[in-house]
Amino acid sequence: MDVVVVESPAKAKTINKYLGDQYKVIASYGHIRDLPPKDGSVRPDEDFAMDWAVDARSEKQIKAIVDAVKNADGVILATDPDREGEAISWHVLEELKRRRALKDKAISRVTFNEITKRAVQEAMANPRDLNRELIEAYLARRALDYLVGFTLSPVLWRKLPGSRSAGRVQSVALRLICEREAEIEIFKPQEYWSVEAAFETAQGAPFTARLTHFNGDKLDRLSLKNEAEAKAAVEAVGTAGHRVVNVETKTLRRNPYPPFTTSTLQQEASRKLGLSASRTMQIAQKLYEGITLGGETVGLITYMRTDGVQLSGEAIGQTRHVIEKDYGGNYLPKSPRVYKTKQKNAQEAHEAIRPTDLNRRPAQVAQFLDRDQQRLYDLIWKRTLACQMESAVVDQTGADIEAPGGRAVLRATGQVIKFDGFLTLYTESRDDNDAPDEEKRLPAIAKGDTPTHKKTTPEQHFTQPPPRYTEASLVKKLEELGIGRPSTYASILQVLQDRNYVVLDKRRFQPEDRGRLVTVFLTNFFNRYVGYDFTANLEQQLDDVSGGRLDWRTVLQNFWSEFSKAVDETKGLTITEVLDALDAELGAHFFPTKEDGSDGRVCRSCGNGRLGLRLGKHGAFIGCSNYPECRFTRPLAVEGDGEADAALGDGGIKELGQHSVTQEPVSLRKGPYGFYVQLGDGEKPKRTSIPRDLQPQDITLDSAVALLDLPRDVGPWPENGEMIQAGIGRFGPYVRSGKLYQSIPKGENVLEIGINRAIALMEEAKAKAPKEIGAHPEDSKPIMVARGRFGPYVEWDGVRANVPRGTEATTVTLEMAIDILNKKVEKDGGKKAAQKASGKKAASKKTTAKKTTAKKTTAEKPAANKTTAKKITAKKTATAKSTGTDG
Repeated sequence: MDVVVVESPAKAKTINKYLGDQYKVIASYGHIRDLPPKDGSVRPDEDFAMDWAVDARSEKQIKAIVDAVKNADGVILATDPDREGEAISWHVLEELKRRRALKDKAISRVTFNEITKRAVQEAMANPRDLNRELIEAYLARRALDYLVGFTLSPVLWRKLPGSRSAGRVQSVALRLICEREAEIEIFKPQEYWSVEAAFETAQGAPFTARLTHFNGDKLDRLSLKNEAEAKAAVEAVGTAGHRVVNVETKTLRRNPYPPFTTSTLQQEASRKLGLSASRTMQIAQKLYEGITLGGETVGLITYMRTDGVQLSGEAIGQTRHVIEKDYGGNYLPKSPRVYKTKQKNAQEAHEAIRPTDLNRRPAQVAQFLDRDQQRLYDLIWKRTLACQMESAVVDQTGADIEAPGGRAVLRATGQVIKFDGFLTLYTESRDDNDAPDEEKRLPAIAKGDTPTHKKTTPEQHFTQPPPRYTEASLVKKLEELGIGRPSTYASILQVLQDRNYVVLDKRRFQPEDRGRLVTVFLTNFFNRYVGYDFTANLEQQLDDVSGGRLDWRTVLQNFWSEFSKAVDETKGLTITEVLDALDAELGAHFFPTKEDGSDGRVCRSCGNGRLGLRLGKHGAFIGCSNYPECRFTRPLAVEGDGEADAALGDGGIKELGQHSVTQEPVSLRKGPYGFYVQLGDGEKPKRTSIPRDLQPQDITLDSAVALLDLPRDVGPWPENGEMIQAGIGRFGPYVRSGKLYQSIPKGENVLEIGINRAIALMEEAKAKAPKEIGAHPEDSKPIMVARGRFGPYVEWDGVRANVPRGTEATTVTLEMAIDILNKKVEKDGGKKAAQKASGKKAASKKTTAKKTTAKKTTAEKPAANKTTAKKITAKKTATAKSTGTDG
């Protein structure tokens, strides 16, 4: 028997059905080893030697693999066919060697681009050795990311408190987002006008024409700058005597789009389906690893991490057969279409993303898929089929109409689709204003015709700033720049959000002020390493390593020799120098000139201080130059148009009135974390933050009291009769019933939300709550699966175990859960022992807490450091005197 190692249990389950009893397929659950998150894991002085460690969650997986290999004849490494897949196989092999589990067993590597019976069996018949070049490319990439993260991040923490960390590629993506925001802020709208006239042909058919020439000059978009010029143009157009002086008709062919690569799939799924890049990849992973269709488990799409646009000959033949059968011979070109990527750094190691069998039409598999899986499969199926269909044929007509006197010429255009070709099945979406023209018919017009003028309309416009990036347009931009690779786009976008450097608002990226600070710091002091060309060139070098054209240690040495010097140069950097650089770059952002023309930096508290950026232990804020005489501060945010701050008095407080019940004063205030309302003036007054959807200047006594009285009862939940409450917590407005919570989306007012909407939100919370997936065979008690703070987990009778990384809660089966729980119980020495130990631990903690509390009450002063706290817990004879001395 041979052991076959794959990454995921879903993939293992599918492949196991294809191979039979002579093979045992086992999952590694992704990477089993990584560089330990500490200094020294990569050592440049030792020729970039690396230390690898198996984390606790992977230890049980590698033990299972080792146990299986001991009784096997050979080991077959069948992880994914890309660089990451090769690295996982290498890690498994190295760990088996380290644990002396291999002895003389045969080792082989197999890859397949799709998980179908034919593809898997064909791969098993054609094994190969591990690809050393791909492994070295992985080592170089991992070492680079580690060296940047563990070298640059501490610099950020020291010089820019409050920053999270910096990544090699993520920092460049953040720079793109921040620079686009800066472009938007300095953008000055420019007025311009267009002139359009309505006509009718002699037969009464209406059409419109746009002014293109005026006083002998060809107009561009901004030629008519104001209303006066527009009115002059309208006068030149006149009201009668127009004549058609030229008619042009041409036929165009529109060719279909190539099949999907990773980036184009993420872009289209974002535009058409509203899916994030990470969600798209999760769904695609499931479609690739296998779906059960009527008792048969099969992969529905090919490997989803690829930059290749080519299709296999077999796939092209199948696609053409389906086109002819479903759409007829008119939609089938004479010869197959062959695509080549235009991306200069594409590796094209794999096929494009396509269905494994085009005969599995979306309608036929819909019953076996959830909604998002069905939508994504439908998108991939249509794109693949369309790429081999006949071109669309479009007739475009343009007619030039001269006004009387010849001072003005207007142009009427029309477009008619004569043959829809691939457009009958698929049209690619576009970003922003780059949408294709829709079909617009132009009535029959001939040179010399004199159409009847109906009216002329001038229209005012203003130029628009460049749009913020969507996930689709950012992925497209990164790809154009040669930054990142198919397997990295989703994680790049997710990391930026997880670090609170950017926020996705209305599906567009907007940088947080923290993200802008990091970008300015890096561009000022590490400009080369967040440069677009530098990052793209480094990616190209990594591709050269994987192609065997460049030594991986040479790449690392060239990078580290310069990077380490740049880091050393910042050691003498003072906080003042950092603040000066930040202030110079972001001053206009944080302190814009006010509407009345006054300086936005003047402190409104003392009247003569200058506001500027300050750094504290918790991060940056805005303070007055007259500190400590003037203690005015505000959060690191744009003050806006001043209405909100103007609502506060000179002391930063606005008295709203008295609470009708308690008779205590109610006030509006602004603290380091934004605006809030306060009841009373005691040591611990009640405070409530103002939600983002409410404007501080609009807060009245009634609305302030309503906020202070939160949480409020909304009404009973028909589900269980329990009351639904609405309130504001650490993470913003919410509704709750019992132990179930659900955040209130942006744009909805916590004070106004009604019972129907609250019930709908609670239904969403219920859908995410722990779900029973079956009973444990040992005692028939339920097994629950849920999503916790650190990812999905399963629970049974007090035993809780994390689900392996990379596994979604929705994909956890009863068999998988039982296996995970059994291993957890075995590890803890039995279920009862684990529960007993858990009970003792809880009791011990409670006892210790009581003792510590008692000692604190007898102490003259509270403990002020960890050493004192340990002494209080450990030494029963600790005296009040010793406690006070240590404090």
